Amino acid sequence: MSKPVNVGSLRVGGYMIIDDIPCHIVDITKSKPGKHGSAKCRIVAIGTFDGVKRSMVRPVSAMAEVPIVDKKPAQVFTVNPNGVQLMDLESYEYIDAPFPEDEDMKAKLVVGVEVEYWEILGRIKITRVK
Repeated sequence: MSKPVNVGSLRVGGYMIIDDIPCHIVDITKSKPGKHGSAKCRIVAIGTFDGVKRSMVRPVSAMAEVPIVDKKPAQVFTVNPNGVQLMDLESYEYIDAPFPEDEDMKAKLVVGVEVEYWEILGRIKITRVK
């Protein structure tokens, strides 16, 4: 799920969708309006799931999509060779999630540990171990 917002209202540290991929905004540069055009925004963002740097240039008055980030607690139910199975502590449903890229966090994932995971556009990412 996502919602439309003006490009001029985006801030560093926020999230937006570039090329159908949720990204974390790391830099925004705004130019002044010229004689024949409107002000422009150059946005540099890093993909939340793949870590690839992306950039885009749009007028300040244009619309951009911002993903809705659901931050939820869960408990590790099983650890598989290709990921972990989590039990959501609010709805008690089971979710399959890939391993986090951080090796220290990956080493802490054992059965019974509580974690926080983010659900963005139907994809799951484990963000921290409690």
